[in-house]
This record gives sequence, structure tokens and C-alpha cells, in this order.
Amino acid sequence: MKFLFSRTDTTTGSVRTAGLTVRHRRTIALDAVDLVFNPGVHGLVGPNGAGKTSLIRVLATVVPPAAGRVELLGHDVSTHQGRTEVRRRLGYLPQEFGYYPGFTVREFVSYVAWLKEVPAHTVPGAVAAAVARVGLTHRIDAKVKTLSGGMLRRVGIAQALVNEPELLLLDEPTAGLDPEQRVEFRALLREVGTDATVIVSTHLVEDVVAACSEVTLIETGRIAYRGTTASLTELGGSADDTGSGTTGAIERGYAAAMLAHRGGAGAAR
Repeated sequence: MKFLFSRTDTTTGSVRTAGLTVRHRRTIALDAVDLVFNPGVHGLVGPNGAGKTSLIRVLATVVPPAAGRVELLGHDVSTHQGRTEVRRRLGYLPQEFGYYPGFTVREFVSYVAWLKEVPAHTVPGAVAAAVARVGLTHRIDAKVKTLSGGMLRRVGIAQALVNEPELLLLDEPTAGLDPEQRVEFRALLREVGTDATVIVSTHLVEDVVAACSEVTLIETGRIAYRGTTASLTELGGSADDTGSGTTGAIERGYAAAMLAHRGGAGAAR
């Protein structure tokens, strides 16, 4: 493998980027971003157009960066070999994922397992387990086109989990889930994050509070804040009329971090 970072750099991580830049025509979506993610559940938060989806898509090897370096699970993804190896070991749920409506849930998740090169003899068990984890065993032989929006989202989560990924990338995964399903999903994230690196792009701070140990705020393609969920909550200070409890505090912490970033104070740490 082509060595990606300096041999004097002792920082390790499942995900590492250096100077990562992404452009959409003349617009800079990510501006020289340096990041390291280790196993655990990481929240990626920011306003619409901040660059969250662009980052997820680069880490999913869907699009190449305009500049900078990316290392995933120890592999240089600028090479075909590196991308191929990483794709076997990651799970990805985009905001809107493609599927074959005529497939059953079992057939669709099995197809993704085949794409991920899951050993053929383990596919039936892997599919059944992934579908069970999202609570859809009772609809496993239903056509995908017959499912509700929330069920379809859960199929998307199942296909992302079917290969037991070491890197799990989820873009707005709770969209369409009801409150009970969101609670169950957060518990699932915490379970997966004990061994894997999970990165969740979301605009729902309650998901960050409940599931994530670390949070990264992005605005206009730059990192505005990186730290633990607890430290961001502390930035929120005491409760006031904008909210109460942990969720209110982290919302105020989010606002404070963004204000500091916009004020030219640099990334809040």
C-alpha cells in the first residue's frame, strides 16, 4: 500500500483525512479538512449545505476528493485496490438509496451481501440477522415496493449492516422513523459502535445526545467544533427559555460553537 501519512505521525484511526477538499463545480463543499475517527459512534452535525453529505460520500468511496488524502481502515482509497478492500468492509446508507422495487426484502439485502462479497454460505444467516436487527423479520419476504417510508429506511439500515462493517456511514438515517423506532435505532448504533467506527450525519441533536460519544460540527465546508457530546453540552451552560434538560443544553452548545466559529475564533475545542 502506498504510504499515506508521514511516518512521524503517530495518530491512528479507522478514518483519517488530511487536507480533504471537495468541489462541486465552482463551489467548495469541503475546505482542507483534517479528521481522525476511531471506533465508536460519531455525530456529524451542521446546517444544510455545510458539507456533511459531501464528507460521507467521500468516505463511502462514492466520489473522489478534489485534493487531499484519505485513509480508511488502513487503506489508501486513491488506489483501486484500496477502494476495493474498503468497500468489502464498510456499510453505507445515503439519504436516498437505490433499490429494486420488485425485490423482496430478503432478495435485496442478499444482493447487497453479494456485492460486499460476503461468503455465499453465510449470506442467508447474515441477511436474516441484519433484517432482524431493524425489526423487519415479519416483512422479510415482502416486496420492497409495498413497504412504508419508515420500513424502507429500515431496509436501508439492514443492507448497510449485512456485512458486519468495520466502518458504518449513515446519512440522515432516522428520517421517516417513528419515535419508538428511533429509540431502538440509537441502541443499535451504540451496539455496533462498540467495535466499529460509526459516523452519523444528522440534524437531530437528540440523536446525537442519545447515541454519539463524539460530535463534529461542520459549517461552510470547515470544521467548527470537535469534541465529546458532554463537552458540547457543557458549552450550553444552564437551562433558559430556549430549552431544558440535556437536549436543550446541547442545542445551546451547538449554537455557541457555531457563533464562536463564525466570529473568527476558529474551531471551538
